[in-house]
Amino acid sequence: MRAGTRALAALALAAACTACAGPAEPPAQTPAQTFTPTPARPSASAPVASSVRGVDPAAQAYVDAVNARDLDALVASFAEDGVIVDVSREIRGAEEIRGWAEREVIGGRLDVLEIVEPRRDGQKLLVHWAPGGSDGWRAHYDFTVADGKIVRADLQYAD
Repeated sequence: MRAGTRALAALALAAACTACAGPAEPPAQTPAQTFTPTPARPSASAPVASSVRGVDPAAQAYVDAVNARDLDALVASFAEDGVIVDVSREIRGAEEIRGWAEREVIGGRLDVLEIVEPRRDGQKLLVHWAPGGSDGWRAHYDFTVADGKIVRADLQYAD
């Protein structure tokens, strides 16, 4: 038998064995999980209020918008000429922020773990960021705020 014929025969045999195996067992039921802001995969199904008190209202509006999957609210949390530094990329202005958030943020889960550095003009937060379909990682989100809006958000991996 030639190699190609042998491969086809093996595939046909595997398909026949699978078809004769009968129905698969139903998946085991798992208990519901409660929210804990850890590196474990948090549920992205419903927004949960931050358990950290004292988060700046503009930063909290951003967090809430991410978790509610509300693109308009996310964009509205920024000043019209707001800037995001996403590791090394700069996103500037409402239109660019909207495009970035639609592609890379909406559908993910963001949990505030700690206020690392409170400042008069904003604060640096330790967060757990989990883009849709991933377990995520810890990051520092450093928000600069003016007139109740984010004017700069510097998003960097936590050490």
